[in-house]
Amino acid sequence: MLYFQDTKNASIAASVNHSPIRLQPEDKISILVNSKDIQLTNLFNLPYVTNRLGQTTTSLNSNNTNGVSGYTIDSSGNIDFPVVGQLHIAGMTRMEVASFVKNKLISENLVKDPVVTVEYMNLQVSILGEVSKPGRYNIVQDKITILEALSMAGDMSIYGKRDNVRVIRNENGKQKTYTINLCSASEVFDSPVYYLQQNDVVYVEPNAMRTRQATVNGNNVRSASFWTSMVSVLTTVAIFCINYL
Repeated sequence: MLYFQDTKNASIAASVNHSPIRLQPEDKISILVNSKDIQLTNLFNLPYVTNRLGQTTTSLNSNNTNGVSGYTIDSSGNIDFPVVGQLHIAGMTRMEVASFVKNKLISENLVKDPVVTVEYMNLQVSILGEVSKPGRYNIVQDKITILEALSMAGDMSIYGKRDNVRVIRNENGKQKTYTINLCSASEVFDSPVYYLQQNDVVYVEPNAMRTRQATVNGNNVRSASFWTSMVSVLTTVAIFCINYL
């Protein structure tokens, strides 16, 4: 049940390489431009999402964007930004996009003092298997570790295999599966999936006991009810044989 069983009094000094989240096609982000000239910067901001009553509302997929519409990156890695036109942002981090847009506005003399804020809107990870709250969870920060993701899901249940957690990741159009041993700190910190990426699937495999429990049913030879029924039938047959044979 223990995590990091190989640690003792800071015996392991691991150097974890931060792998920042980089934007990919189909990712959705919000980009807000602010400056002293509000009327000018409004030209570069998409309209707010409105409901049928004309009131502003917040999209279900947004995090803290206060109802602002977002940009979905196309298959070529571009977005169509107001006034400026197409911008290629695939492969950039959130901060790099903010800096890129800011420099673009300044270099083209569109805004002198822009403040650009970029937020994720639909970036998520899926957590499945033996956790308390399986589901899809939003990514609201530039980095998220597998430990933080499991925390959001209420931690692993007592039936989860801590030495064989799987992370399924799409790399260059192909699904690749990694395994990570949470019982070993050195393996966790050295793992390429210690930092998760958008659309990663974390799967906590059930242990043997849980598997047996899950497969038990009325037609399974492992079922306690099955054996109870068998004993009852055999007892009835034995009594019949004793009394009538």
